[in-house]
Amino acid sequence: MSVSQAWTRATVPGQKVAGVYLDIRSDEAARLTGVRSSGVMRMRHLSRLDLPAGQTLHLAPGGNHIMLLDIKRPLRAGERVALTLIVERNGKKISVQTQAEVRTLEQ
Repeated sequence: MSVSQAWTRATVPGQKVAGVYLDIRSDEAARLTGVRSSGVMRMRHLSRLDLPAGQTLHLAPGGNHIMLLDIKRPLRAGERVALTLIVERNGKKISVQTQAEVRTLEQ
């Protein structure tokens, strides 16, 4: 299981939501079933995203993505947001740790 290119945009004061984008790849068929972070965070009402074996799933602007909800303070460029991806593979749930880079609004 590998996660790469995880990022989110910096937020402005009072902004309570932000999207997180990343690439995730599994050598075996799996499902992304949840996400945890120090803030309140969840997937947008999808119960799961299938991860076909050997293929990269791209979570990108304008498509499927992870939503950070009820952000407590602005996210500043250069920071990192810790994420725990919950993946079901072979009937077992595993946790995959990663961090999303906070980028400037212009990036």
